[in-house]
Amino acid sequence: MTTEPMEIDYYTDVLCVWAYIAQIKVDQIVQDFGSGVRVRYRYLPLFGNNAVRIGEGWKEQGGFAGYGAHVCKVAQPCEYAPVHAEIWSRNAPASSFAAHLHIKAIEGLERSGWIDPSVDEFEGRTTSQEFAWRVRQAFFRDLRDVGGQGVLEDIIRDQGLPLGRIRDEISSGRAYAELASDIEDRERLRLEGSPTFVLNSGRQKLYGNVGYDVIATNIRALLERDPELPVWR
Repeated sequence: MTTEPMEIDYYTDVLCVWAYIAQIKVDQIVQDFGSGVRVRYRYLPLFGNNAVRIGEGWKEQGGFAGYGAHVCKVAQPCEYAPVHAEIWSRNAPASSFAAHLHIKAIEGLERSGWIDPSVDEFEGRTTSQEFAWRVRQAFFRDLRDVGGQGVLEDIIRDQGLPLGRIRDEISSGRAYAELASDIEDRERLRLEGSPTFVLNSGRQKLYGNVGYDVIATNIRALLERDPELPVWR
């Protein structure tokens, strides 16, 4: 049995509907495994340039409106992850980069002690993870342009976070460096997309619409095995 929490790297883009839907699975992991695991949120720039990814990539299928219809269809069975009917047709973010940068700034302030990362009031999420969830809700549910500085700072104020400190963390370059590390690790691990769970020091990758039972079985097997012995099954 392991004594230290098992690290799980969770790679997403905040504008990915599959990651929005999958948040319920991440919250369930924390609830089921408690202190046995530590989920570390990492970020991929899949929606870094939406004029190209959606505007050009979905040109033959209706562009932004066509992609929005696809997102609504994907999310329709998931009552816990509501999606606005005009998603991607109106107030479409140009990029997810600014949102990811603000999340990394908040993570940095958690590490330095300027922000309390307490999970008590956020259903097991840390302060930075809760901010990421609020950004997703602001976009998918409320149709707010989370690619813009103003909307992101409104969410920061609503959560009661120190806006000045977050701005300083970004202007110092530290948040950029942390985001660069996520992108570099994505390339090193050759991850396909969002969402992806990375376990066992990169040896196991669970990508896409993976069922919770599959994710939990992989975690449980790693927690219960002796890392010094060969794996039989």
